[in-house]
Amino acid sequence: MTQDKKKGWFERLTHGLSRTSQNLTEQVTQVFSQKESLSDADLEALEDLLIESDLGPQISANISAKMAQAKFSSSKDSTAVREALASALAEELVNHEGVFEPLGGPKPYIVLFVGVNGSGKTTTLGKIAASLTAKGAKVLIVAGDTFRAAAVEQLKVWSERARADFMGRKTGADAAGLAYDSVVKAKEEGYDVVLIDTAGRLQNKQALMDELLKIVRVIKRVDPEAPHETLLVLDATVGRNALSQEQIFGRQAFVSGLVMTKLDGTARGGILIPIAKASDAPIKLIGVGEDIEDLQAFKARDFARSMVGLEPQA
Repeated sequence: MTQDKKKGWFERLTHGLSRTSQNLTEQVTQVFSQKESLSDADLEALEDLLIESDLGPQISANISAKMAQAKFSSSKDSTAVREALASALAEELVNHEGVFEPLGGPKPYIVLFVGVNGSGKTTTLGKIAASLTAKGAKVLIVAGDTFRAAAVEQLKVWSERARADFMGRKTGADAAGLAYDSVVKAKEEGYDVVLIDTAGRLQNKQALMDELLKIVRVIKRVDPEAPHETLLVLDATVGRNALSQEQIFGRQAFVSGLVMTKLDGTARGGILIPIAKASDAPIKLIGVGEDIEDLQAFKARDFARSMVGLEPQA
């Protein structure tokens, strides 16, 4: 990424996380203001603020302990406080970065999208398709949530917008059969990437997981290495419910990476941190707005600095 592109994305990230940043830094700097060290009461107040930002008790305690060791001047400048907080946040996240490179793997590269309805799964798929076709890739979008006509129509619109090919079936059709046929088609017709949407109904969790596992099984009949990625899409605005969703899908659906969407819609963007720590899969992408460019690779240090309203490091 060039410096100009990085700056542009960082500005989007900072703007998207502005609610989280304002909520967190204003209160944290009040705790630290004009103090060279912190009392036990100050540390307890800090820990409570972090918990309120959805970081969870253990992570909040870790960060509070790191901040307790930091020394600050008595000036009113809050930059040093925010630098220390960003560093502590980044330390919690740096080992949970992942890479999503569908054009760097085998062809066709099969990507399965899983997650509950309303998480931004279909929109995320569409944005990825648009990003890939802009690079000249031949992309097939597959409407695997065959029970939701709205999802099928949404993907049709995205396929036109992204100039990707579309494959779907009538409402209620067998999703696994569609997935199988899509991979066969992709192999025969030389596609670079296949993006497969799936159902996200949690009313019957076991039936949903059975369907996902069936899709994986039939895809493997065509390509034993597929799917090459299974991305779990989570909505930041649902807070700690996203953590329980990760536990449901992450343990049964062979998730290889997480995508956190709608970070611009919450003041509790800190939920990403406990999810990253709890998951066996890394965070690969984050979304901070409606535009295609608002979905980008997750970088722990950039995210941490944006959370506290700091500029990117060179």
